[in-house]
Amino acid sequence: MAKNLVIVESPAKSKTIEKYLGEEFIVTSSKGHIRDLTTRGYGGFGVDIENNFQPMYKILVDKAQIVRDLKKMVKGVDKVYLATDPDREGEAISWHLAEVLGLKENYERIEFNEITKNAVLKALDNGRTIDIDLVKSQESRRILDRIIGFSLSKLLQRKIGSKSAGRVQSVALKLVVDREREIEAFNAEEYWEIFLDFKEKNHKVRAKLVNYKDEKIKLSSQEDTDKVLISLSDKYVISDIVNKNREKSAREPYITSTLQQEASSKLGFNAKKTMMLAQTLYEGVELKNERVGLITYMRTDSFRLSNEFIAEGKAKILKEFGEKYYRGYVAFKNKGKNVQDAHEAIRPSKLSYTPESVKEYLTNDAYKLYSLIYARALSALMSNALVEDEKIKIDNNGYIFEANGEKVLFDGYLKVYGDYEASEAKKLPEFSVGQVLKNPEIVPEQKFTNPPLRYSEARLIKKMEELGIGRPSTYAMTMETLKQRNYVKLEKKMFVPTKQGILTNDKLGEYFSSVINVKYTAEMEETLDDISTGTLVWNEELKKFFDRYMPLVEEANEKMEKIYPIYLEETCPNCGSPLVMRNGRFGEFAACSGFPKCRYIKKNDPEPVVDSHVECPVCHEGTLVERVSKKGRSKGQKFYACSRYPKCKATYSELPDLKKE
Repeated sequence: MAKNLVIVESPAKSKTIEKYLGEEFIVTSSKGHIRDLTTRGYGGFGVDIENNFQPMYKILVDKAQIVRDLKKMVKGVDKVYLATDPDREGEAISWHLAEVLGLKENYERIEFNEITKNAVLKALDNGRTIDIDLVKSQESRRILDRIIGFSLSKLLQRKIGSKSAGRVQSVALKLVVDREREIEAFNAEEYWEIFLDFKEKNHKVRAKLVNYKDEKIKLSSQEDTDKVLISLSDKYVISDIVNKNREKSAREPYITSTLQQEASSKLGFNAKKTMMLAQTLYEGVELKNERVGLITYMRTDSFRLSNEFIAEGKAKILKEFGEKYYRGYVAFKNKGKNVQDAHEAIRPSKLSYTPESVKEYLTNDAYKLYSLIYARALSALMSNALVEDEKIKIDNNGYIFEANGEKVLFDGYLKVYGDYEASEAKKLPEFSVGQVLKNPEIVPEQKFTNPPLRYSEARLIKKMEELGIGRPSTYAMTMETLKQRNYVKLEKKMFVPTKQGILTNDKLGEYFSSVINVKYTAEMEETLDDISTGTLVWNEELKKFFDRYMPLVEEANEKMEKIYPIYLEETCPNCGSPLVMRNGRFGEFAACSGFPKCRYIKKNDPEPVVDSHVECPVCHEGTLVERVSKKGRSKGQKFYACSRYPKCKATYSELPDLKKE
């Protein structure tokens, strides 16, 4: 009979770990959190405000059976190992399990950064008690998010028809809206550039006008440009050649934010997809003869690599590439704010699991992401690349044109990571000083200064990390929430705030600018960090926040103008109550003011249809009319359907070539 019980968070992880342990172990999962705050007490926050902000918990409805099963399992074993994720959230889940299951001295908290046999066995030998400071930090975060989320969401739903607001979500929205206003206020300025295009040894080269007699040239109009063009002769001479060696440093291994950014720019994955794929790679993949987690824990802000991985990487690099390709580990530093540095960077659990060797066991997208992680982690241990920056200067009556190129002298880390770091600079052909160019073409181009770029997911995540807003585990969820609440839309993969998003941001700014801002949100993350180390007392910090925040809520409840619902001069055909205009996920709609007792929603006027007067080839009773698709991939596309729909469901992408009536 098994004497030990190991509890992890996910079934996939339990399946992997189970294969590493003997018959004396049972491995099961809690499937994440087993309980959460209730909706009782002041504001429905699930917190006893008068009793030092003590949280009030309840077992989640969908976890009741899991808890019952776990209680039975605990009674039949000698020892319980709580092996939830190695972060604050995981620490809190272990604490909840210990509390609910009544674990006292017969348990140990274990953690591992990778799901491999050695890592799991080593963790079993290094058990500890639950770190209550980490738990209090997570509890404080949850309580903060509940207080802010519940109070603001209720307020905004009632006043302006917005779905929700949150401590991190609303600051991210503010960044998007502020950037949009920068773009709207931007005034483009005209400028001109003059290029020189020519061929040398079948290579196309483009040089740009940069100086006139050692002074930088600036062309603000066509008139300025024409003056230069008139001054140029037909003779263009190579006046100088400058070659300078430069080292390109290997990049640090991935952390959560940089993985999401690079997967977006190099693979086209959004943050949610990246984290789902990474979760699968971490929890375990069934290979030919074993099941193993292919990467380390994917929620991290640390660039550290283990000594074991460094040793394994050194051996691989020396064997496959030679000694000159090995540099060793460099202590990269994360420049973002509020870095926890809790555990390692994201890396392969074993370098022997090469992307090609596991490709057949992965989906195509999982293979692409694993290849990216593998190449980045291994290349972080490799030598810098050595490149030669090439520059030629071309003189024409004192006007200097420059062309730049780059030649790789030693590929170094690019041997492994080169496919992901292509350079735009190309190698220049050989030139000599005094050489006169043959048949060059002068090309003037009018240009305008560009406004700031909108945020893509990757850029917004990078900005949030720089400012210390949120945590690695929250980035992907924040992106999804902004989209789901209809606060932003994606245009060419860039965030554009919607009308409702702008309204939400402005109202929050009007009444809550002292707490819904970058500085305060980053400071709150620092406070949570100090709670996790025992430097600050959790409930004292919550009281400080509560006393500052709740008067703002009361003022907003009293003074904020109510925009939705808007009463209409129509009545409900079902119950006779007035109809109101509300705001929903897909925009405004008219519905009964008696909701939820009456759920009448006024249907929009049907789009006009164009009758082709072509007899329906299926029923021969109706005619084919032109319609527009409202769903799926074909949304917005025109098609032809029978006028007797739904009795006749004949549809055609194009009008059949039949004789019209």
